[in-house]
Amino acid sequence: MSTPSIYGLTLEQLTAWLGERGHKKGRAQQVWDWLYRKRVTDFAAMEDVNAELRRVLEEHYAIQTLEEHVKQQSSDGTVKFLFKLTDGNLIETVLMRHKFGLSVCVTTQVGCNIGCSFCASGLLKKSRDLTSGEIVEQIMKVQLHLDAAGLGERVSHIVVMGIGEPFDNYEHMSNFIRVVKDHKGLAIGPRHITVSTSGLAKKIREFADSDLGVNLAISLHAPNNELRTKIMVINKAIPIETLMDAINYYLDRTNRRITLEYIMLRDVNDQKEHALELAQLIGEGKLKQLANVNLIPYNPVDEHSQYQRPDQETIRGFYDTLKKQGVSVSVRLEHGVDIDAACGQLRSKQIRAEKDRLGVG
Repeated sequence: MSTPSIYGLTLEQLTAWLGERGHKKGRAQQVWDWLYRKRVTDFAAMEDVNAELRRVLEEHYAIQTLEEHVKQQSSDGTVKFLFKLTDGNLIETVLMRHKFGLSVCVTTQVGCNIGCSFCASGLLKKSRDLTSGEIVEQIMKVQLHLDAAGLGERVSHIVVMGIGEPFDNYEHMSNFIRVVKDHKGLAIGPRHITVSTSGLAKKIREFADSDLGVNLAISLHAPNNELRTKIMVINKAIPIETLMDAINYYLDRTNRRITLEYIMLRDVNDQKEHALELAQLIGEGKLKQLANVNLIPYNPVDEHSQYQRPDQETIRGFYDTLKKQGVSVSVRLEHGVDIDAACGQLRSKQIRAEKDRLGVG
């Protein structure tokens, strides 16, 4: 079994771990500074940490467990990384440039079992969860990429929307958030972190009761059970009524804004009647006050050729219909359209290429 990543420990966990081995509390803060402020990638570089402690850390933990396998850079500044894990699996991480800062989309699982019929991430079924350390290290790798450019830029926002269902890896996802928002480390504010779920109702309730304090986005994609089940298998187990109950529980507990993600598929869920039905689903209560519908024009994937992208007129009509119903709505600004834009696309392409090279099916 490979050595676990030290990035998987919160400052409190690191302090407790060192304390059990007889080290003073201040030592944990020293190590933490080297990891997140000075961003060293080797325990030997921690100059003011005594040799015995460095030896103990190196014996039990690793700093680098992700290897950069492929890096694609878009004309709009988006950078897509394909990382290889110690077990040989591949994951994707994306750096996106916005007017408000630099955002990183992280992956939480190797593959995905949710089974959305339009999604490149689910082309390869889940083989395992990522550890919290592997998720944190995605941020660190991107930050080191920025550091190398020498422009003084830093990761300011995080979206947990990469490959996998974050709430299906709830414990590691939660620990990851506690690490990256720690004010003594990366200090990424909780309001700058968004977690997206396909609708695991029980976990939405647990999330509402947690102290994480970060934003929530729901992958809705359809306004009724029949259509949602057609494109999202999870709706069979967790129908819209159950999901909406969980969303309302979250809103009552947190009183925080929520994003409803709606991927637009030509002639499937993009008609005026769908927009009206979506407005009716949102209703007139707290959800309407706090929700923003984020329209996402579909990025075509070869393996899902049954779906196409709507034209601009259709997208605008859907947007206008929601607006007229008083629903807060936006259209997602696209990033990296010239570099395997769909999440999971680069990974699946690389795996197919490797299979072709080896002559396996």
